[in-house]
Amino acid sequence: QVQLVESGGGLVQPGGSLRLSCAASGSIFSINDMGWHRQAPGKQRELVAVITSGGTTNYADSVKGRFTISRDNAKNTVDLQMNSLKPEDTAVYYCDAKIITHTMYTYDYWGQGTQVTVSS
Repeated sequence: QVQLVESGGGLVQPGGSLRLSCAASGSIFSINDMGWHRQAPGKQRELVAVITSGGTTNYADSVKGRFTISRDNAKNTVDLQMNSLKPEDTAVYYCDAKIITHTMYTYDYWGQGTQVTVSS
């Protein structure tokens, strides 16, 4: 069994910063891509940022230059540093990870989501 647990969401004023963290635990052999997605009310879930096991990153155009994704392979964690936040960044943020378990199968696991609200 594998779990992804997120933390770090909250309320922040426009222009402020937040750091989200996600920790994977359980029957993990290795982890391939890890990423952050978000879903705003009435909208589809969208990819925010992704990072490979080798550290290659990719970002949605809307967050480039403001958000930074990073990971610690030894701790099985992925973080999202969010700066210069805008009201349109308000959403529930989810982490996901493509995990190879000890059964040697690859599954896509998701966290429970953490609310980020950008408002004055």
